[in-house]
Amino acid sequence: MQMHFHRKLPIPQEVKKEFPLTERMTKIKAERDEEIRAIFEGRSDKFLLIIGPCSAEHKEPVLEYLSRLKRLSDKVSDKILIVPRIYTNKPRTTGQGYKGMLHQPDPEAKEDMYKGIVSIRELHLEALRDYDFTSADEMLYPENYRYLSDLLSYVAVGARSVENQQHRLTASGISAPVGMKNPTGGDMMVMMNSIRAAQSSHTFLYRGWEVTSEGNPYAHAILRGYLDFAGRNISNYHYEDLLRVDELYAKSDLVNPSVLVDTNHNNSGKKYLEQIRIAKDVIHSRNQNDTIKRLVKGLMIESYLEDGAQKPEEHIFGKSITDPCLGWEKTEQLVLDIADKL
Repeated sequence: MQMHFHRKLPIPQEVKKEFPLTERMTKIKAERDEEIRAIFEGRSDKFLLIIGPCSAEHKEPVLEYLSRLKRLSDKVSDKILIVPRIYTNKPRTTGQGYKGMLHQPDPEAKEDMYKGIVSIRELHLEALRDYDFTSADEMLYPENYRYLSDLLSYVAVGARSVENQQHRLTASGISAPVGMKNPTGGDMMVMMNSIRAAQSSHTFLYRGWEVTSEGNPYAHAILRGYLDFAGRNISNYHYEDLLRVDELYAKSDLVNPSVLVDTNHNNSGKKYLEQIRIAKDVIHSRNQNDTIKRLVKGLMIESYLEDGAQKPEEHIFGKSITDPCLGWEKTEQLVLDIADKL
């Protein structure tokens, strides 16, 4: 076998015992989970905003971002529920490059998965303990979800993972809402089939156990744009795109039909400033059509302290080392504008 086995990592139960939640943190988590469920079930008119850095590469700037986001969240809490995007593992198209804090707690040091597991749990714990935020993360590795299962209020399955059987089956056993992105090729039925799988019960192998899932009624669609056969960016956040997804839901027996629109990636062509226009366009579509308003529960926005992106060796505090993000001033103004238009 062409693998080198370094060491056996601790199981999630051991890590949770070493880095536990307090009673207060558990209560806040339960309250936020209920508030999010109410949005997906249509019992709440609040708008969901999954917002934060493309990848959480250093703890200090992420915590500074969260401190600002908390103050902003308090200003718009009557209309918007903010869930910080704290993405600690980063999918790479070719497998090369920075793979996130899980792999490298220090982006310039060698990979250390044990330190990574501890670092990502500590970061999510601090978000909850210090800022009352339960957060969103991407399920890049289904078997690692349980290291954070008591902390996360939202989980995303990426465009490259959405066809994977293990991602779909694991999503069916998660109690938090799981967003299934449309694949990079844009086939909406792939996304819809992944939602169906995630909403269904399954028996499967997970972390060395035979398990049976109950099905996740909060699995839903994320529209993030796609690439056509010639490699061109094609967006799918427009009025007509949203109505098409509603039609696909109507033809299915899926519960809680919901869409989140990812304002970056192929929707923006990774032109991060376009996120402002796209977000406002989606809000306008919701305001023009009650069907779209019922369907579109929120947005995903990539945002950090500084505009754009940098190379890791540049060391600019709060500037993304992966995809470019909106800086804080633009982020704050956009969130306030969204709240005004809801």
